[in-house]
Formats: sequence, C-alpha cells, structure tokens
Amino acid sequence: MSILIHKDTTVIIQGITGREAVNMTREGLNYGTKIVGGVTPGRAGRDVYGVPVYDCVRDITSKTRVDGSIVTVPAAFTRDAVFEAIENGIKLVVVVTERIPRGEVAQMVELAQLRGARIIGPNCLGILSPDEAKMGGLGGPAADARKAFTKGPIGVMSRSGGMTTEICNTLTAAGLGQSTAVSIGGDAIIGSTYAELMPLFEADPETKAIAIYSEPGGRMEAELADWVREHRSRLPIVAFMAGRFMDEMPGMRFGHAGTIVEGKADTTADKIERMRAAGIAVAERIEEIPALIRQELGKRGA
Repeated sequence: MSILIHKDTTVIIQGITGREAVNMTREGLNYGTKIVGGVTPGRAGRDVYGVPVYDCVRDITSKTRVDGSIVTVPAAFTRDAVFEAIENGIKLVVVVTERIPRGEVAQMVELAQLRGARIIGPNCLGILSPDEAKMGGLGGPAADARKAFTKGPIGVMSRSGGMTTEICNTLTAAGLGQSTAVSIGGDAIIGSTYAELMPLFEADPETKAIAIYSEPGGRMEAELADWVREHRSRLPIVAFMAGRFMDEMPGMRFGHAGTIVEGKADTTADKIERMRAAGIAVAERIEEIPALIRQELGKRGA
C-alpha cells in the first residue's frame, strides 16, 4: 500500500505549459502517473505530451474525476490556483512553487482545512509512491526515480526535496524499500507537517517504520515527539538532523526559509533531545539510517 497517492490516482497540473511543469509532466507520465489534464488560462486546446490543456480547473473536474493537483504557477498566482483546485473538489494539492508570502500560505492551509483537503508544500518536490505514481519533481526523470525509490515498508518524510531522494536511495541500497516518500516543504508555514502525516502512515499496514530528514528551526520535531508519545505510535522512527553547527549561530538560516533558529527550542540540540525522549532514534549520519531502522524493528520483533 501507500499513502496519499497510488496507481489509480488522477492528477492535473496547474501551470502545465511552464518550462518546469512541462518537464514534470513528462517525468510523471513516464513514471506511470495518471495525468488527466492541465490548466493554463488562455492556452485551452493545446496539449503537453498528449495531456490536454484547459483554461480552468472546472473544465476538467466537470467531466472527469480529479484526485490531486500539482500547482506550479508563479508565486503571485499560487493562492488563487490553490483556491481554485480546492473549491472544485480536489482533495490533494501539491504546491511546488516557492517564495509565496506567509500570509497567503496561511490562507491556503486554512481553506484546505475547511474543505477537508490536504496541501503538501509549498516549496516542495512532492510525493512518490514507488511503482505507483508521483506528484511533483521528486526523483527527477522516471529512470532515475526507479533506481532511487523501490517499493517496501519504510515511510519517508523530509523538509528537503533533494534529501528525500538521498535517504530513499540510501534505503534502497541497503535493501529497504519505501511505502511513500513525502517532500513536505521547507517554508516556515506548510500544509502538512510530520505529525499531521503520521496518522496516514500509522493506518497503512504495509508501513513498518519511518525515516525523517530534519533541519533546525520551527516546531515540527517537538510536535512529532508529542504525537508519538500521545498516540503510542507502533512505528519506529529514525531521524537525521542536519545543520547542527547552527546551534552556535542563532538567527542564521540554513537551506530553507523555515530554518531560522529563533530560540532554544529551535536548536538542533533541543530537537534531538525531545525526539530521543519520545523514543525516536537519531542518526549521526544519513548512511546510519538503514542499520538504525533494522535495529529499531528488531527491538519490536518486526
């Protein structure tokens, strides 16, 4: 099984005629994703690799089921694009676009919650369920994605798109496949945090453990630790914390907009302490993740 997407998930791409979106369309189709349409206002009647282009989302949802949308439009138009997708009944929206004002992201997330939809991102590479489908640029071309991502029992969540692939490649090389990998986004406000995705992995009987790539800044690790304790998660979790050097440089940013360390609770040392107190194993290096996962599974008799 997988979470969020599978081989029968139907997807559209908003902003499909943009350069990045054209590549994403080709990569998605080659991977087997069911892309049923694309939207670029004023470009109706064209196609991108055989995918028909429409002027608006409603022109697609009125005639076919659409499960998810990939939004890759300029930042100035992203909020409207996300609103359009959600108001037309689409329940999963992957927002690739970066540099969206925080206030507009907050509005997008609030609308998604009101309508029972889920946002992944913004500023993310999306979702990939090995041998099923992918939404976004995660893994790159299909041939590369098939090498790095293989089907198996490990769920992966990461604030960095590139490190999502790196962790999955490391797991694959060690013989540990993945159920679903999610690049959650690197901004200060995002649609789905670690803790918010955990119930989906928890409910998937084929997911046996979780690997996480994290960074300084923000409260996501504290929320995850609280969730694990409160729900007595059945899943062993192994985390890698990047940017430990930032503990000596408060106020600095590492990599993403969401990695500003504003206080002690945002530091890597505090995050590691909180996670370990909740029973989450913390790897010193990414290459240690597979052995730690096997060790944690062994402790639980899995």
